[in-house]
Amino acid sequence: MALPPLAVYVALVLGPLVWSFAISLTDWNGLAKDRPFIALGNYARAIADPLFLKAFVNTALWMVVGVVLSTLGGLAIAAVLDRPMRGSRVYKSLFYLPICLSLAVVSQVWIWIYQPDIGLLNTVLRAVGLDSAAQAWLANPGTALWAVIIAWCWQQTALSLVLYLAALTTVPSSLLEAAATDGATSRQTFRHVVLPLLRPATTVVVALGVIGVLKGFDVVYLLTGGGPVHASDNLAMFMFNETFKKYQLGYGAAISTILFFLALAVVIVYFRQVRAGERVYG
Repeated sequence: MALPPLAVYVALVLGPLVWSFAISLTDWNGLAKDRPFIALGNYARAIADPLFLKAFVNTALWMVVGVVLSTLGGLAIAAVLDRPMRGSRVYKSLFYLPICLSLAVVSQVWIWIYQPDIGLLNTVLRAVGLDSAAQAWLANPGTALWAVIIAWCWQQTALSLVLYLAALTTVPSSLLEAAATDGATSRQTFRHVVLPLLRPATTVVVALGVIGVLKGFDVVYLLTGGGPVHASDNLAMFMFNETFKKYQLGYGAAISTILFFLALAVVIVYFRQVRAGERVYG
């Protein structure tokens, strides 16, 4: 019974992984019949390539800033919406909305927001007298990466919100009542009672955020294409350009292998944290 799904897994997952790693050891352009074997030459090239290092730094910056902002944003909104309030279902639906959209739709929304002439952001800046701050956000090397990160965070925050709201429903009311009886303020209760119990949810949120950054291709491709002058390149976008635009399949496969091992490291850390949480929280 296990053979059919195992065969599909080998054909669609393990097979391409092994093939990609094998290609990464060659200097192949994807068209020629010859595939010169260069061992780890592509990996050495990546370490010495300033464009790869630029994409790596951009990815790391995105990972730190984007994951922190989306995690804290989702937690803050969840803490507010978890309280009894009038119209809470409407507010929850509005904040849920970004996660229901594909990143292609999200990118088109933010392209309109960042549009230099009639975009929402520049229109608001001009309306409040900050005409000098209005600019072409996606065409400026100094702002392009930050514009992409904000667009990504908008959707990722909605995912964090959903996970945290689900986790808040598991917090025992008896602990909250005990904290109130002991005279703890709402801030102290959240910090010392609720927040520690949200650790498993935080592990999931951070892990999903990091993996989302590592595979973040579509939002970069649609917003900036990695430009201008590689200012918003991340590893996924850089791999795409090297593979399908420059026809450096061996080099692109090496970059994808590096991405795979980075994602694998995140998954390993995630499962270790899950096991640690199970030992602590049962």
